[in-house]
Amino acid sequence: MNNKLYDGQRLNDFRELVNLYKTKYKDLTAFEYKASPEDSKYISVKYSKFAEDIENLACSLLEQKCKKVALISNNRYEWCVSYLAITTAGLIVVPLDKSLPDNELKSLLVRSDADTVIFSKKYLDSILFSNCNTKICMDKVDDNDNILYYYSLIGNGANLDHSEYNKISIDNKSLSIILFTSGTTSKSKAVMLSQYAICMDMYALSQMIDITTDDKFLSFLPLHHTFESTCTFLFGTSCGIKVAFCDGLKYIQKNLVEYKVTGFVCVPLMLEVMYRKILKTINVQNKTLLVNIMRFLFRSSNINTKRKVFKSIIDGFGGKLKTIISGGAPIDKATIKGYNDFGFDVHQGYGLTETAPVIAGENIFNKRIGSVGFPLPGIEIKVDNPDLNGIGELIVKTPTIMLGYADNEIETDKVIKDDYFYTGDLGYIDKDGFVFITGRKKDMIVLKNGKKIFPEELETLINKLPYVTESMVFGSLDNTKSDRNVDINLCAKIIYDKDELIKVFPKINENEYHNIIWNDIKNKINKQMPAYKYIRSIIISTDPLIKTTTQKIKRNEEIKKMK
Repeated sequence: MNNKLYDGQRLNDFRELVNLYKTKYKDLTAFEYKASPEDSKYISVKYSKFAEDIENLACSLLEQKCKKVALISNNRYEWCVSYLAITTAGLIVVPLDKSLPDNELKSLLVRSDADTVIFSKKYLDSILFSNCNTKICMDKVDDNDNILYYYSLIGNGANLDHSEYNKISIDNKSLSIILFTSGTTSKSKAVMLSQYAICMDMYALSQMIDITTDDKFLSFLPLHHTFESTCTFLFGTSCGIKVAFCDGLKYIQKNLVEYKVTGFVCVPLMLEVMYRKILKTINVQNKTLLVNIMRFLFRSSNINTKRKVFKSIIDGFGGKLKTIISGGAPIDKATIKGYNDFGFDVHQGYGLTETAPVIAGENIFNKRIGSVGFPLPGIEIKVDNPDLNGIGELIVKTPTIMLGYADNEIETDKVIKDDYFYTGDLGYIDKDGFVFITGRKKDMIVLKNGKKIFPEELETLINKLPYVTESMVFGSLDNTKSDRNVDINLCAKIIYDKDELIKVFPKINENEYHNIIWNDIKNKINKQMPAYKYIRSIIISTDPLIKTTTQKIKRNEEIKKMK
């Protein structure tokens, strides 16, 4: 494979990033957003103002003698200012999950040993009794001597002498960011990252994707997660893009249209849901046959021709949307083909919090449907201990690797060996260097005869049933056999949409739902599989599966709930 790359842009630390805001991009708009979803007025912030607010807040944090600062809010301008104010002041930032329940938030504040917390008003009750010495609220609250107002600190910083801030020299390889993993199966780990790791990932991304000052990205994945913070916020603004903040998940379609967004970063579940809506609209308009013919005829055309042919679909997303970056899990091949046929440029990627995060991806020159792309420049990926099919654990050697897990040397040593990071993901690399993910090592189901089953493979097929919104396949011991023959049965928990189920099977009673879905599983899923992959039982529900904020299923919690 001939890896065609762009020249890229290398930064050493976040101070150099802020310097770009002050010089190269100073007259450009950095952010657009609304004070509330109902507002018709848009707030715009230029890069010069963004840099000014960063430095002013940084000076106030230094005056407050802050050392380690927790940060929690929804995606908003103040979050971005705070993140860079903390890190360019040489302090440590601890971004926290905005969806954490109160007890977990309090626990992580203690575990992080943060002396300061910057937060939005929503979390006031949780923060009031935290151990943090300095509490800074992004929003005005009733008079409280223990709470500092965010914008008062920025105003104060403008009047301070900036010499202390200006003299700070960033050690780009020392601890700068602590991120707690989503903890899908166990207690979250505190990942320690340096500015060097993130800047090297930004450099690799800049060689892969051509993002320019003409681009506007919608930010809706949580900023505390390194995928969104690195790819949309840090990498995006290093290219001088505009960032528009989403008003909430239910407003995504509306925001794409009103902001005239050119791109966004997302997880596969979001893309698959949006794709289903496109197909549903086409079907309602009785244009499915016509669209399928047009897709076939123009499949080999260039992207600009496709966008003209399918202009009505493009217009449904605001008319400008082109670049979509997907990561976090494999995506259904039919969905990828569909977006590509309609004229969207979808880039699949792969990474982990521990690798800051992206380590593989596609670019416009090299794509292979079903893969997550190829290793980014400067990154090596290998398959450890492959089986007869070439599948094994993916291990990576990269300059973007974490410093380790905080206060957890044992877990660090389990995943970093001889300079390689052991991802816990199973996959293979084809002859051209494209990386394919088959599943998580910890989720793989191994039968008594040694055969391996990847739940994700079956879940992808189940999710294609028109009334299924999501599913989870898991193994359960079959205790009906004698002890010497005890093996694992495959079970599936299926979340269905009642309205869609009734459309497919009109005039059915609710007590028939289970049997109807079970018949579909036997006739449409099992028949595609060898016998050892047959699903033997199902559980049906309309309640969404328990997931992380990046939409990964918390399998252990789901299984516990079923017991």
